[in-house]
Amino acid sequence: MAEPGTPPVVGVIGGSGLYEIDGLTDTEWRRIDSPFGAPSDELLFGKLEGQPVVFLPRHGRGHRIPPSELNFRANIDVLKRAGVTEVLSLSAVGSLREDLPPGTFVVVDQFVDRTFARTKSFFGAGLVAHVGMAHPVCPRLGGLAVAVLEDLGIPHRVGGTYLVMEGPQFSTLAESHLYRAWGCDVIGMTNMPEAKLAREAELCYATVAMVTDFDCWHQDHAHVTVDAVVKVLLENAHKARDLVRALVPRLAGRTERCEAGCHTALDAAVITAPDARDPLLESRLDAVAGRVLKG
Repeated sequence: MAEPGTPPVVGVIGGSGLYEIDGLTDTEWRRIDSPFGAPSDELLFGKLEGQPVVFLPRHGRGHRIPPSELNFRANIDVLKRAGVTEVLSLSAVGSLREDLPPGTFVVVDQFVDRTFARTKSFFGAGLVAHVGMAHPVCPRLGGLAVAVLEDLGIPHRVGGTYLVMEGPQFSTLAESHLYRAWGCDVIGMTNMPEAKLAREAELCYATVAMVTDFDCWHQDHAHVTVDAVVKVLLENAHKARDLVRALVPRLAGRTERCEAGCHTALDAAVITAPDARDPLLESRLDAVAGRVLKG
């Protein structure tokens, strides 16, 4: 039997402005159903230099779905069903720091989850599990992203805290100052509970946050036009496609599970005794947690 998480299949979740991947061959859009409802879109299957890739546009093609209405569980579930083992998540964000200007990429290593209208776990009454989230980003995957950004000469920051707000409205000025006082670096609306669900699904997960503007705390914020933000968004998307094209081949050839424990995150997480489990919920978890529930 193959090691958990092998062979590697790279999932890419595209954020605002990133709705395609350059250089994919053998491409096919394919619908995958989930017991958790409808995902954002079909999945684009393809290869980059022979490495299997699965792409999901987070907001759907054409950007149809707002952050609070994203079906995060279905999105992660269908990626797992598609055989994905590591997820590179790309996200447009605002900056909470003077030294993170628009155009900077931040390889996030921490999150503060301030969302409140989203279902945040695959598990629940009848089948309880608790996964560790102290370190929510895979250091191996994040480290490879850093190496590629350095090689490409893309302005970037290694490490940073991503404040995930509910939205869809942007922050008040008081909130923006509060988040800065907390030590957060960037702010966005999409990567929680995405990161939590990826951990429950035993996927390596890393976020590259692409700064489009300063949040409203900044003295120049009022002078930023929509056209300027869109210009940066499109420039970031071009750089993100370069990042994906260079990063994916470096993930090929891994023959063992992730040393950080991403692929075995559920080993000691399920608390409910087998004879007390809800059969319906257990059946819905066949892809996410089948490895441990069958044991």
